[in-house]
Amino acid sequence: MNVELRHLRALAAIGDEGTLTGAARTLHITQPALSRTLAQLEQRLGVRLVERSTRSLHLTEAGERLWENAHRILGQLDDALTDAAGQRTARPLRLVFAWAALGSHTVPLLRTWRERHPEIQVHIRRADDPAALLRRGEADLAFLRLSPDPDDRQLVHRALTSERRMAAVPVGHPLTNRSEVVLADLGDETVALCASAATTSAELWPAGRRPRTVTVPGVDEWLTTIATGAAVGVTTEGTVHQHPHPGVCCLPVRDAEPVTVHLAWPARPGHPATDTFRRHVEDHLADQRQPPTPLGH
Repeated sequence: MNVELRHLRALAAIGDEGTLTGAARTLHITQPALSRTLAQLEQRLGVRLVERSTRSLHLTEAGERLWENAHRILGQLDDALTDAAGQRTARPLRLVFAWAALGSHTVPLLRTWRERHPEIQVHIRRADDPAALLRRGEADLAFLRLSPDPDDRQLVHRALTSERRMAAVPVGHPLTNRSEVVLADLGDETVALCASAATTSAELWPAGRRPRTVTVPGVDEWLTTIATGAAVGVTTEGTVHQHPHPGVCCLPVRDAEPVTVHLAWPARPGHPATDTFRRHVEDHLADQRQPPTPLGH
């Protein structure tokens, strides 16, 4: 098909930026030149990749698939060139999460990694869809709190630990006098759902007893909505640790199923330290579960 790297770079930038203008700026080329490159790619593949109108642009289903694969291919090429230059471990290990990383374990985990593997830096970042970054080759590992798709052959995942669900209510709310709550205690409230931290939905409650819900875009908005008394929320222990708020009180939800935290990585790892980091995470959590050694032993 005579597809060139410039074609893949063009589609990757278009999918990332969402506009031809933004993609052309990222690639440091003119918009007409980018349009010609895209048209050439579509012609060589014989398929439409981008739907354009005077007001919008979006990738087709085929364009979405190639966009993800283009990122992965370009990332693998960069890694191969680095490897050929004898600098394979120079690239940092890229770790992503949606909102709470590994909760209270995050800092101790990364500190001990730095002590034991000072030659391999870990760059950690938040992303709304960590799994998508893994598929596109933009991340090496991810902490996930949503159950991975068992049919997704691009990713490998392993359950690490579980976290209790926590009710988040404004300071001064009557429920703050409790040591724990049940889901029914929140049934008459408006429950804020966070679009980027989607472990909670109305389906958590039994049918017929589901609360009113309002969706907010991110964790900061979610916390502010609750702190002002406009709603309550349900989250996990990791969020409570990672995002404390002086106006929000958190209580365990006794009758809600816990949330499993997974570690995920590409089926074809892009970084040679991927498996080493996985073992480090598992060893760290295993050490935390060990009972303390009695004095004198």
